[in-house]
Amino acid sequence: MAVPARKTSKAKKARRRTHYKLSVPGLTACSNCGEMRKSHHVCPSCGHYDGKDVMTKEA
Repeated sequence: MAVPARKTSKAKKARRRTHYKLSVPGLTACSNCGEMRKSHHVCPSCGHYDGKDVMTKEA
């Protein structure tokens, strides 16, 4: 079984546990309507993706 050569410092542990990336949920503003949507997904409110109407919303 592998054993660490040195003790992990408090600073090293704290840096690893910050979860900095988890604080940003990966949402971007839609270029068409401005609504927040997931990155690389079709906008659920207007149906646009990459400046094109991909999904038509029926009234």
